[in-house]
Amino acid sequence: MKRADGAAPPAGSVDFDTVISRKGTSSLKWDKYRGTDVIPMWVADMDFPAPPAVREELKKRVEHGIFGYTVAPEDLIETVVATVDTEYSWRIEPEWIVWLPGLVSGLNVFCRAFGSPGCDVMSPIPVYPPILSAPKYSGKSLQEVPLLHDGLRYTLDFDGISRAVTDRTKMFILCNPHNPTGRAFTETELQQLCEICLRHDIILCSDEIHCGLVLDQDKKHICAAGLGPEIARRSVTLMSPSKTYNLPGLGCSFAVIPDAGLRKDFVRAKAGIVPEVTVMGYYGALAAYGRSSRWHAALIEYLRDNRDLVERQVASMEGLNMSHVEATYLAWIDARGLSSDPSSFFEKAGVGLSEGRYFGSEGFVRLNFGCPRSLLWEALERMEDACARQ
Repeated sequence: MKRADGAAPPAGSVDFDTVISRKGTSSLKWDKYRGTDVIPMWVADMDFPAPPAVREELKKRVEHGIFGYTVAPEDLIETVVATVDTEYSWRIEPEWIVWLPGLVSGLNVFCRAFGSPGCDVMSPIPVYPPILSAPKYSGKSLQEVPLLHDGLRYTLDFDGISRAVTDRTKMFILCNPHNPTGRAFTETELQQLCEICLRHDIILCSDEIHCGLVLDQDKKHICAAGLGPEIARRSVTLMSPSKTYNLPGLGCSFAVIPDAGLRKDFVRAKAGIVPEVTVMGYYGALAAYGRSSRWHAALIEYLRDNRDLVERQVASMEGLNMSHVEATYLAWIDARGLSSDPSSFFEKAGVGLSEGRYFGSEGFVRLNFGCPRSLLWEALERMEDACARQ
């Protein structure tokens, strides 16, 4: 493999190249392989410091010294409304927002709030594992409809979705941008899905936690609920600054629910079991959305270059292939050409990847390329050497 690390970043630029050790910091990502020479590239958090504005805001709150129960700051609500309008062309109202300590709790509240015991929740696979588990935790059944793959990219199987709908199908969970395949679904695709949901009176939950991570310059994120008032009235949209600004440990997410009846049911379902967002979560989100645009632009450029590197190098590895990543910092790699279980195979080579079976697809692995380039190069070199030796 020809290695060509970039030159040092220019003075005054955002630095994503410096490797900051996370060992000994109780990091879920890194502690999984504590005491080993395995580079962790599995769970979806990035190995970059949070934006400077976020760190400065959190320091201010620490210096204040009181960490009591906190409500969402008015300027955060205003900032979220403005961000969704400016970035995604969807005009939302402040009262539509329901704050949550994490997106996973939002998925589970959604499954608790709607439908009746034993009804079906449909979702395309492969998909983010908590989407697969949320229905059963609420006494409902999961209907899996595989995504289609034409050799270039993954698409929703609209014929398969329509055929699978029954009288028991009451809810649909979409992940867009899609984890793990990296698709940013088009307006045409989303309109077609929304038409199916409306035709069958299905409530749509759209997990849009990666909406700020569209990498292709000719694409943009489209909110499904922003396509019209009819689907908005039958939708719950989940968002968070956690992926885009690398703040998952702060625990701040929100649901956007335009319909007052659905919103009331959602709030009732979370009562007593879902904790409130903390002061650090709220103020971290405020600084991320309100004062981190320069950092965000630099991140997208850096991730785009990392994505291109991963795609080039994986294409050269024996037994592997992957589709183009339009959004997210996650590469979904088809490793069915390897002679053994791919996750164990790469762990032995010193690279820790997510197992495809947890997403509903055996023989695949997911690689998180949200890290300094030197670390990414080292992981890719280990993978290439392992593939060459098999």
